[in-house]
Amino acid sequence: MDYYIVIALSVIIVLSHFFNVISSRTNVPSVIMLLILGIVIKTALDFFGYGASLSAIDRYDILPVIGTMGLILIVLEAALDLELSKEKWPVIWRSFMVALLSLGMTSTAVALILEYLLFIDMFQAFLYALPLSIMSSAIVIPSVTNLIRENREFMIYESTFSDILGIMVFYFMLGNSDGETAGVIATNVGVNIFFTVLLSILISGALVWVFQQITTHVKLFLVIAILMLLYAIGKLAHFSSLVLILTFGLMLNNPELFFRGKLSGLIKVDNLKPLLRDFHIITLESAFVLRTFFFVIFGLTITLSSLLSIKVLLVSLCVIGATYLIRYATLYWFKREGMTPLLYITPRGLITVLLFFSIPEEFLSDDFDSGILLFAIIATSLIMTSALISAGRNRGLQDPISDPDLELETYMGHPDDKVKE
Repeated sequence: MDYYIVIALSVIIVLSHFFNVISSRTNVPSVIMLLILGIVIKTALDFFGYGASLSAIDRYDILPVIGTMGLILIVLEAALDLELSKEKWPVIWRSFMVALLSLGMTSTAVALILEYLLFIDMFQAFLYALPLSIMSSAIVIPSVTNLIRENREFMIYESTFSDILGIMVFYFMLGNSDGETAGVIATNVGVNIFFTVLLSILISGALVWVFQQITTHVKLFLVIAILMLLYAIGKLAHFSSLVLILTFGLMLNNPELFFRGKLSGLIKVDNLKPLLRDFHIITLESAFVLRTFFFVIFGLTITLSSLLSIKVLLVSLCVIGATYLIRYATLYWFKREGMTPLLYITPRGLITVLLFFSIPEEFLSDDFDSGILLFAIIATSLIMTSALISAGRNRGLQDPISDPDLELETYMGHPDDKVKE
């Protein structure tokens, strides 16, 4: 039996690689193909009488564990791709404002929809609404590689900010679920943000310094293990640990910006560059493996019959409609030029599932059907797929010669792209 499991896991990784190849040529997100693979595996297991073995997924909480590890590596992978400079500032602040306003307005609208249609408590409605309002960087980042550089960077920043802000707000709501006043909550938010940023900068700076001091051959996974350890400890202490992961990645990729003046002597940039390249490759491939198994396992847990419910369909359509209306408003305000296909790139995915499984039992509602979650993930991913395919046809993005930036990256390798050479 052990050999069959090894064969199955190996085949899934091989198929995931081919899904990425297909995705790069067709703009169909590999996540959709992974979900379908999980559904096909589940159907086959049920047909041959092995469906009961899937209960181990729920019994050992495999999905949340893989999702958390994948989240850390995905955010770290995104941070290692982000260049901070004065030239990038307009993209950074616009993407942050779009992510912040979209999250706030969408979660409020979705919470009102859930309260009105499902008759659940407003606090519960917000806990369900937040996962449904967060853009998935796990889907966005590998899906926007064929966009022009400005739009690609905007989407990477926005999806990363959406992940971080959404997770911070979600866990902060859980930490203040005892009914404190608005003034106390506002004060706690300010204090939490201040200490989160301060501790993240201090810890990340120390980690970058330690990283370049390590001379042993085994150091890349050591650093990743330390980051995951700090993330888990931070979550137990109600600290927004994802900010730490993002800060570490930004410091590692932009050491000249953070280590200035007297601190510049602590870091040798020339020695750090080869380490950064190797670290980027390890992070990229580890995120690929974890993302693969997360979405396949999620596909194994899907119950397609829930999509046949009229109530699920009605609530899901209202949620999706509100999502795109608000996205249009925020993009129109901050980024009127080039709104297409960005308007349609707002998929739900890993974070949505991960936070849904993180809702404490006392706040769960029998009136909320998980089919709403599945419908939102599939629908937003398919809408994004259609938009990307259309954009690729209109601009000829599949032909690297048609875009000077893509031509340079394809044939010579962009200096900021550590893994394409």
